[in-house]
Amino acid sequence: MKKPQTSSALRDPDRTRRRILDAALKVFAARGFAGARVDEIARQAATNKRMLYHYYGSKEGLFRAVLRHKLNERVKRVEAQVEGSDSASRMPLWFMQNCRDADWVRLLAWESLQTAKDRVVDETGRRRFARRTTARIRQKQRAGDLRADVPAAFLQLAKISLTMFPMALPQLARIITGRSPRDPDFQRQYSRFLETISAAFRLPKGMAK
Repeated sequence: MKKPQTSSALRDPDRTRRRILDAALKVFAARGFAGARVDEIARQAATNKRMLYHYYGSKEGLFRAVLRHKLNERVKRVEAQVEGSDSASRMPLWFMQNCRDADWVRLLAWESLQTAKDRVVDETGRRRFARRTTARIRQKQRAGDLRADVPAAFLQLAKISLTMFPMALPQLARIITGRSPRDPDFQRQYSRFLETISAAFRLPKGMAK
């Protein structure tokens, strides 16, 4: 394991912050927020606790930074690849992204288990992000690209559920289908299923546009 390099961290703060975020994601995903230890994160990032606290202030501040970084990263990646397409047709892409980003899915699962009093870290910011996403769906509904006879928020929730469930509960996916969601063949067939089912989100024929 690399020896912590405090001087190099000061010379290249962006690289150090990224190493800390990457290490924190893996540790939080493996142990949850409550079980994660700052010492382990610092060790995996090849730095020390002092640098971690210098950049992020606390374990909660680091967790908040990981969430924001991953949300921004994922949204930019998908929107860059499907610019102009409707949100329903993005489902296969979102699913494959979840397959490649299993640590993120596990992190959210841990959060749901350890959340107390129905409040999560950075809830205000995350609600703001969810409202923006719902507003974009409403725009598509008004334009006639997506069906408007169901609430936009439920369309958003359905999309997230369908694209995340196999990786969030892989044991159920395996029991039901006989294959692990990590199996490339499962991923291909499930992506085709999402392409088919996404038609239900679009404006049905015969409805006014």
